[in-house]
Order: sequence, then C-alpha cells, then structure tokens
Amino acid sequence: MGYGKTEIALRAAFKAVQDSKQVAYLCPTTILAQQIYNNFVERMKGFPVGIRLLSRFQSGKELKKSLEELSHGRADIVIGTHRLLSKDVHFKNLGLLVVDEEQRFGVSDKERIKSLKENVDVLTLSATPIPRSLVKLLYGAVPYLLLSEKPANRLPIKNALLSTGDREKAFSFIKKELDKGRQAYIICPLVEENENLSVESVTAYQKNLKQYFGKDYSFAVLHGKMKAGEKEQVMQDFSSGKTRILLSTTVVEVGVDVANATVMLIENAERFGLAQLHQLRGRVGRSELQSYCIFMDHKEDEKSQKRLSIIRDSNDGFAIAKEDLALRGPGDLFFGERQSGPLQF
Repeated sequence: MGYGKTEIALRAAFKAVQDSKQVAYLCPTTILAQQIYNNFVERMKGFPVGIRLLSRFQSGKELKKSLEELSHGRADIVIGTHRLLSKDVHFKNLGLLVVDEEQRFGVSDKERIKSLKENVDVLTLSATPIPRSLVKLLYGAVPYLLLSEKPANRLPIKNALLSTGDREKAFSFIKKELDKGRQAYIICPLVEENENLSVESVTAYQKNLKQYFGKDYSFAVLHGKMKAGEKEQVMQDFSSGKTRILLSTTVVEVGVDVANATVMLIENAERFGLAQLHQLRGRVGRSELQSYCIFMDHKEDEKSQKRLSIIRDSNDGFAIAKEDLALRGPGDLFFGERQSGPLQF
C-alpha cells in the first residue's frame, strides 16, 4: 500500500549481491514483475549489478540467455512471475528469495519455493496476509516486521459504501476528480458478460462510461485476456496521464503505481474478499493527494453490508486481515492445501 515493502526488498537484494549471492524476486503478475524490474534497474543504475526479467512472454532466445546467465552466475538478480518456479531455472549461488504479494500464491507454489530455499534467506511481502499465513504469524511460526507508518504527507483514503442506485452519484464524484486533473480506476469482476451471473463485466461496462463521460474523458480497458504488449501499452498510457479512466478487472490488484490516480470505484464489491478489496484500494492514495475508494454493493443484504463495512471503516491492512481470518478461518496450517476454512488439527 505504498508503505515501503519494495524498498526493504530492494535494499536486502542489494546487500545480498554485495555478499556475492544471487537474488530471486517472485511476483504474481507480469505487470508487477515489469514494474519491480524497472524500479530495480533505475535504483541500481551505476552499480555493477546484473538484473534480469523472466516471464512467459519472453522470446525463446531471450529466455535461453537469461537462464544461462543465472546458472553460470552472470546474473545477480532475477525478477519474474511463476516462470521462476519452473524446473529449468537454476541458480549458481542463490542467497535471497523475495516473494512479493505472498497472498497471491497457492500452497503448491509455496512447496516449489521450498525446493529453492535450502540455506537461502526468504523475505515475503504482503499488505494483507491470507488467513493461513496470518495465523502462522500470530502463532510465532514465522517472524515478521509490521510497517505501520505511511510515508510523509500521505492522507488516509476516504471510503464510501454505496448501492447500485447510487451509481450516478459515484460517476458524478469521479467526474469532479477528473476535472481537477486526476485519474480514476473502475474495477469489474468479469471480463465478459455471463448470462448465469448478474455481475458487471468490463466489456459491457464500456457502454456506461461512454454514455456518462462521453468523449471528454478518455478511458482504456485492461484485463487478463489481452496480449502482454497491449497491457503494457495501456498501463503506459495511464501512467503518463494520456488515459484518464482505467476500466479493469483485478489485474491491477498488485503493483500498479500511478500517483495521480485518486479515486477507485469497485463494482460488485460483495464478490471480493476483504484482503483483495484492500489490495485493490491500494492503487490509490499513493501520493500526497486526497484519495477515495467507492465500494458498490450489488447484494445489499445485512450480511454483505456488515462485511463490507469492515473495509469501509478501516484502512489498516493488518486489522482487515484479522477480520478476514475471523470470517473465513485459517485453513490447513502445516498439512493440506486449504488457505482458509475451519481449523482442523
């Protein structure tokens, strides 16, 4: 949520390289991996540190070169997605493994990580640990550091919980922010319409944006079915301010850092977990500008309202993770693959 987790990981990686060790930085999405890679390259510019990006979108030639450099120790830091967990990835002297957004990885992924970390230090990063991980922290099975202070001049995000009848009110508020020169996110659960689900989709929602915002406010669409190059171009346009509204699925949940984006509208908020809602909300409030998050509840029953009021009333990711744990249960702590659910010893 912009509290400095990446900064800690960056400094730990630099220290590991200074000690002649290699570093693996594992990310859940290509967008996040690309952003982390850009940050590392920029921050370590001028130092003799070899940084590589590894993803499924690389050409065969690029991939082969990166794998060879890793195995022979000519690459110091490698940043990648699940591709890092493939059996053909070998390190000469791995010393540090960083797992970013730990809550996005399943138990099977974490079992694969174990095979990488014999005599290797492991640093996991998360703003909202899943119930299983949180219980391990609370039981003392894993040491942790809690970053509780925001960077200077950051203002708390202001939250609102609305019903579908208030959508025009939400659009009106977004327009006011856009008129100040700001940018906005609108999040939908689905890419395309599904006749079996009464849920907002990115493809259908475009009509709402065209109807209300017209041609005066440019918007772009982002979702997981797009090609890597298309997604990168959309993000570049949004980061540069060329696009004012980004209509997206949850692919922006982690790693997207646009300081000028000050408002987010999340449709069908009742369909997301509390931790995921907090992660999404973390895309705004990343500068000294006042930011806002609007949760649109389509269900509007007492249970849904009670659960969503937790995220409305708190910006504390650790506190929200505890509430999520109380609602969903810890799952299988040490045996089994459930990451939530009733505790069974």
